[in-house]
Amino acid sequence: MKSLKLLSAILIIGVFFSSCSSVFQDDFRNEISLEEVVSRYDLWYVDYHRTIGNRDIPYVSKAFTLSFLNGILYANNNIVDIGFTGNGLGIDVGVYNTFSGFLETRHDLYGKNDFEVSIISNNEISLYNYRQNVTYFLVGYQVNTFDYDKLFYENIEYFLQEYEAWEKVDTRGGIPNAFDAENYLQFTPKNITTFYSSQDPFGTQIANINWSYVGGYEIFDVAGYEDLKILTLNYEGGDIEEFELSVINDGEISLYNVNSKTTYNFLGRNFELIRKGEKTKKSTKDTVWNNNRKRTKIIRKIKERRH
Repeated sequence: MKSLKLLSAILIIGVFFSSCSSVFQDDFRNEISLEEVVSRYDLWYVDYHRTIGNRDIPYVSKAFTLSFLNGILYANNNIVDIGFTGNGLGIDVGVYNTFSGFLETRHDLYGKNDFEVSIISNNEISLYNYRQNVTYFLVGYQVNTFDYDKLFYENIEYFLQEYEAWEKVDTRGGIPNAFDAENYLQFTPKNITTFYSSQDPFGTQIANINWSYVGGYEIFDVAGYEDLKILTLNYEGGDIEEFELSVINDGEISLYNVNSKTTYNFLGRNFELIRKGEKTKKSTKDTVWNNNRKRTKIIRKIKERRH
């Protein structure tokens, strides 16, 4: 790992130059500035599951990507519509500069935070904040080469939460089973593992849905697959449903019931935009979707595919 070094101000022919430059030695280029490092890529994916430290910087732990371009700090706080919002950069959340040898950021809501930047590889950096003693790891991409599959599947719990409800729109194959009657699912930010379901008829307004069933859910990685997850719904009554979960796009998912061999497609309803930090509306069952949602480190168990 090569750390950025601050060059001290130097005295030349009796003239004191007060400005400093932040540079590092790089295997790919002889010498580049800190500004060149952070603006080298359009997007920096915040690989939050690698975070070191128990404290956090709120705007970083909320963001899926950060961008540092021409002094403006951008963030993608939502998975839905990523690649479109702000032409892929997300929303303008503040400003930054690199004049002092550190990455200095000033978020519109959370104020000033400084980071020591270290180079990990040609497209990876780490940001260390000494006040909170936390280190974030960022992976660089250009907008047209961003790994959207990686984003969706590594953060699938948060993607499911970005809609207030998921409505069943298609059922294919399989043998009749109890889940055939479930028309709506809701994955809440509450404890990150709470779900609700409903048998209300199709077309019911989301605000009027009677969430009759509740339980806990868990998502597993699948051995040998990067684009597939296993979702288990553990109903309070003791029933357990297991599905292979696939993302079709940022508004539709597929659930394959491994016992009945039935495939269900669900569409997301009522997308909840995560802005800079202000609260949004209260939802059903006293579940609050709000803009202060932060990510936590998720360590998933691994399951073998059953068919």
